[in-house]
Amino acid sequence: MFIKKSTMLGAAAAVLFSGMSTSAFAQVEIQWWHAMGGTNGERVNKIASDFNATQSDYKVVPVYKGNYTETMTAAVAAFRAKKQPHIVQVFEVGTATMMAAKGAVYPIEDVMKDAGEPFDKSIYVPGVISYYQTPDGKLLSMPFNSSTPVLWYNKDAFKKAGIEKVPTTWDEMDAAADKLVASGMKCGYSFGWQSWVMIENYSAWNNQAIGTKENGFAGTDTELTFNTPALKNRLQKIADGQKSGRFVYGGRRGDSLPSFTNGDCGMWMNSSAYYGSIKTQAKFDYGQAMLPYDTEIASKPQNSIIGGATLWVLKGKPQSDYKGVAKFMTYLSSAPVQAWWHQETGYVGITMAATKLSEEQGFYKANPGTDTAAKQLSLNPPTPNSKGLRFGNFVQIRDVINEEMEAIWAGKKTASEGLDAAVERGNKLLRKFEKVN
Repeated sequence: MFIKKSTMLGAAAAVLFSGMSTSAFAQVEIQWWHAMGGTNGERVNKIASDFNATQSDYKVVPVYKGNYTETMTAAVAAFRAKKQPHIVQVFEVGTATMMAAKGAVYPIEDVMKDAGEPFDKSIYVPGVISYYQTPDGKLLSMPFNSSTPVLWYNKDAFKKAGIEKVPTTWDEMDAAADKLVASGMKCGYSFGWQSWVMIENYSAWNNQAIGTKENGFAGTDTELTFNTPALKNRLQKIADGQKSGRFVYGGRRGDSLPSFTNGDCGMWMNSSAYYGSIKTQAKFDYGQAMLPYDTEIASKPQNSIIGGATLWVLKGKPQSDYKGVAKFMTYLSSAPVQAWWHQETGYVGITMAATKLSEEQGFYKANPGTDTAAKQLSLNPPTPNSKGLRFGNFVQIRDVINEEMEAIWAGKKTASEGLDAAVERGNKLLRKFEKVN
């Protein structure tokens, strides 16, 4: 038995925090604004309530504020009105914006140090925390829900189509898709979050830059450069494959999930965090595998990069409150909590200890492939091309990329035209960000 969900967190927390002091005074409320709706929102509530049960000095109060963009926007507005929360969940592409919010952010390393809370960065997965560090290695925010795109595939459909080997390259991906369609499936493959999967991770996985200045890590005076011959060629092949049903576009974000879970498409590239949904919805045997790499530009895969979000601490609260914030961050990072979160959601455990505990509990043996995301992220030490990206206005730039990629799928533009336009429009947004920061 790999986990006892109803008791594990509370029991582990009791051991970890049995020495915490109690107080006769009223509990200090720690406001945590987040973007986790539905079942994941319930899981966030459980983490908070289990922490609250370990001591009586602090009470973490999670508040759902809408999707990622809405949550970050609400926090910015609240800070200006001096009504900000202690903690806000911000998605990875909001990192540059948060870093530019001078005077608003309380770096997590400083929070822990000032509160006298033990903090060891070496316990965290390098491929996760590198995204949220300054050039000199200071961790700005606490990783929470980190994922990476993987290749989901329908094992039953593979067997019917006579596909004996899961694709590891794009040539194999196309060949497998053609066999799936020939066997009667409506679609070979689809994907979601297309900028993240097919621009950002395609580039990192093949060790290709998507912009100058180490993808923005080395300065805001950066330019996008992902309109390369290789990526243009790959996207054009994908677009052309629509004619035969090799590829079917199903929308932004996770809109195309049903096309996989209802058996229309045999393969789907999207976040490892869809594990819970696929486990519930799919009526067939499925698996996870690493993303395909492109043999036209790489001899082997490099490493994938994360998506998801971190927890940023905002300034402006009584200093004593931040002791509670620090203790909560310690609890959140503990192996039992992270292992539970990882096993429940498909998000990657942010510490090596969480992965080790999951293995010891038999989770990976009982659920083959669920360690794929962690393996991808740590496949090789990150390079300047594969440690992530840090571009200003990237929320808006992703919208631009979505628009141009949709024009490619619709046949309104060639891949060359669409990517050139995405880079040109994106660079204008970078210059706007640079001017005000």
